[in-house]
Amino acid sequence: MSNTEHTKTEQKACLTLPSRSPVQAPLSLSPPLSLPLPPPTSLSGDPNARRRHRHRQRGHEHQPEPAYSRRDRIEKTSRPPPPPLVENPASTSTNTNTNTNTSTSESESTGTGTGTQQKRPDMVLTYCFILIYLELGPKDGDAIAAAETPVMDALSADVNGFTELDASSLAVGLPEGLMGNSEVGHLNIGAGRVVWQDVVRIDQSVKKGEFANNDVIKSTLESAAKGNGRLHLCGLVSHGGVHSKQNHLYALLKAAKAYGVPKVFIHFFGDGRDTDPKSGAGYMQELVDFIKELGLGQIATVVGRYYAMDRDKRWERVEVALKGLVLGEGEASEDPVATVKARYELGGSKDKDEFLTPIIIGGEEGRIKDDDTVFFFNYRSDRVRQITQLLGDVDRSPLPDFAYPKIAKLVTMTRYKTEYPFAVAFEPQRMDNVLAEWLGKQGVEQVHIAETEKYAHVTFFFNGGVEKSFPFEVRDQDQDLVPSNKSVATYDLAPEMSADGVADQVVRRLGEQRFPFVMNNFAPPDMVGHTGVYEAAIVGCAATDRAIGKILDGCKKEGYILFITADHGNAEEMKFKDGKPKTSHTTNKVPFIMANAPEGWSLKQQGGVLGDVAPTILAAMGLPQPEDMTGQSLLSKDLKRGAE
Repeated sequence: MSNTEHTKTEQKACLTLPSRSPVQAPLSLSPPLSLPLPPPTSLSGDPNARRRHRHRQRGHEHQPEPAYSRRDRIEKTSRPPPPPLVENPASTSTNTNTNTNTSTSESESTGTGTGTQQKRPDMVLTYCFILIYLELGPKDGDAIAAAETPVMDALSADVNGFTELDASSLAVGLPEGLMGNSEVGHLNIGAGRVVWQDVVRIDQSVKKGEFANNDVIKSTLESAAKGNGRLHLCGLVSHGGVHSKQNHLYALLKAAKAYGVPKVFIHFFGDGRDTDPKSGAGYMQELVDFIKELGLGQIATVVGRYYAMDRDKRWERVEVALKGLVLGEGEASEDPVATVKARYELGGSKDKDEFLTPIIIGGEEGRIKDDDTVFFFNYRSDRVRQITQLLGDVDRSPLPDFAYPKIAKLVTMTRYKTEYPFAVAFEPQRMDNVLAEWLGKQGVEQVHIAETEKYAHVTFFFNGGVEKSFPFEVRDQDQDLVPSNKSVATYDLAPEMSADGVADQVVRRLGEQRFPFVMNNFAPPDMVGHTGVYEAAIVGCAATDRAIGKILDGCKKEGYILFITADHGNAEEMKFKDGKPKTSHTTNKVPFIMANAPEGWSLKQQGGVLGDVAPTILAAMGLPQPEDMTGQSLLSKDLKRGAE
């Protein structure tokens, strides 16, 4: 189609988002023809060095860079520093911001909206976010390099449609050097700005000596001291930094001592997913040493996150954890560190931190009982929703016959879900005009698609951490929520997961020609990568590539532009140098790919972060960027060969 014809045709884009994974997926986006782009500059000396190497490894002949891509690049513009970290002045339950949480019925809305006239933008965008990683060279443990991924190989070889984005550390609002994760990645992508994460806000509170004076923390500890004197601290204990931080637990213990709480019981959730699978004993010994020095607290329960932090409605897993915390069912121990080390020595695939069945320390005394106070210190919400839903008596229908204690109070570090009535120490930050909300204000219909394991990421997190669906956002859970495979205990046993079903649904939505913006997430590279089973991750990456191929074909058929990116790394580094399995995320940059775009469009190659994705999408659709979005569009145009 000629450029002249393009100007008369509505452009559409598709974005696919894979969840936390070492492999990054393509993001599809349809840019307006009025914004042609010059080719991007390389992050290194040769823009195709990485891609050429990978193609040689696979036996593909490298296609020479088009002559026009060797033109002088546009000058790199300086990026203003991210906005300063400011505590939300409206961070109370009475927040009146437009992103305030809504009822469950709202979150299941069909998104028809009222009061905003629907319109079609200059460009229609479908956003596909898939995790993919382009390796610097072949290395042991790189499941993405080892997998057959012809679709992504071809897409990433296009110099005009490829760049890299920072997805960790300060670039996404995390502490310096901390790896990114799915929640943080989706928040930054959807918000179009650097989103200062809860962990940074809490860290600053601890550093400044303000933590113990937090109104909710203060009132919780004072009421525990004046009540029956029993406080339970529950959460993931490790230095992984994805769901919690061990120093936050220490700050709570210090505050409890300052407020005179006589008995503090710690329920230790083992990590082994965002940390080494057998590192928990070391974290536990550090905690034991801290408790001894402080003179307050005792470990009461140890249980793996597989049970305590399930998010896929596997209620039988949560029941295992609750039976330990409440009923004391599990292996009795007087020395939890020694017991965990003994579990490691068994050598089984489940004898790791993540899968620890309950270990009970101190017998009946450390159980959660009537009139006790309970504080969950995880700051990431998705994996502690189910257990707090049950223990806090929000909805006990999944396990109606369990003998729940009548606790005095349940408090959470951050807001886990809008409708949960618990007091919250650090309320959500205000984020107006995230991408989904802004598209609704422009009258643009949109749909977000994922399998069960990642549906919260394409809705709650992508929408700025709120449960609501915005005007013109369709949520048809019968179609767009693709069931994850519940017949397996871990996804290395079914590494393809539901990628094929997700791709089929995306293609159906593209074919409807209804949605200017379609986005989805592919789970295998992340979820299978976390199992540490290298061979299974290779299968998952290949399945994801095939699914991307389906969507790319659909984009070409229906006239969409496809953008691919990732929220973090994982599957590209599945082994430590000593050969042991690595299950955690990485701090590697992630790809940002544009495919099926009009001639003349390209992506800027330097200085990009995840918060630049939404502004890029808006620019491509010919829509204005709200002032709240401080990210920068990465679209460029070459006026000499553009589509004007």
